[in-house]
Amino acid sequence: MAEPSPFGELETVLGYTFRDRSVLEQALRHASWCNEQTIDKRLEDNERLEFLGDAVLDLVVGHRLMTRYPQLAEGELSVTRAQVVSEAGLSEVAAQLGLGQYLMLGKGEEKSGGRTKASILADAFEAILAAVYLDGGFNAAWDMVGRLLGQRIETVEFKGFYDFKTRLQETAQARLKATPTYSVVSELGPDHDKRFVVAVTIGTDEWARAVGKSKKEAEQMAAAEAHFRLEGSNAGQRPKAKPKKA
Repeated sequence: MAEPSPFGELETVLGYTFRDRSVLEQALRHASWCNEQTIDKRLEDNERLEFLGDAVLDLVVGHRLMTRYPQLAEGELSVTRAQVVSEAGLSEVAAQLGLGQYLMLGKGEEKSGGRTKASILADAFEAILAAVYLDGGFNAAWDMVGRLLGQRIETVEFKGFYDFKTRLQETAQARLKATPTYSVVSELGPDHDKRFVVAVTIGTDEWARAVGKSKKEAEQMAAAEAHFRLEGSNAGQRPKAKPKKA
């Protein structure tokens, strides 16, 4: 008889049973834990899975939003997706799942409250989604997003799509005592189909960047992502180095 999985309860909560549980274990290994291992240096942390999970999440949520809300234009879909997949939103779902108790953290990260940090929980959620995708394929990842984020997709806020610059300014001034600034990082594509990459900075830190068909659209989408990240962070906390795509 096969030994029960040490992550059986987590699999039950996720609604998915892994055929290869090693990929789930990797999804739960934080870099701080791997850096402290002296016996087996080959153990890989969850950062590569997080990278893949981010892409899978954008694809699945984008597809579900297009199907659920056929009336929304591209820019509206991008801003809506940013709300669903924001760090604040993902970390809240991860906390509801009790994901923090399963994470493998280094001693320092453990002492500093890593099991409840929004950035760590959101990253772990993305890594687990990648693990499900690798183990069970796209349909399994699709189903998991539906189970865990379906309600958020159904109730996502539509009001004020293009007022995120104002909302971000209010939040940034209240939390960080600073005003956001926007800059065009680059321009992509030919003149007849140009895209603008805009970064939003608060103080000395870049909080997000996004791509839009116009500078105004890119600024609004970057402001939306920065707003959701700032809302989900502790006041004064520096942003993660990896900005979300619009």
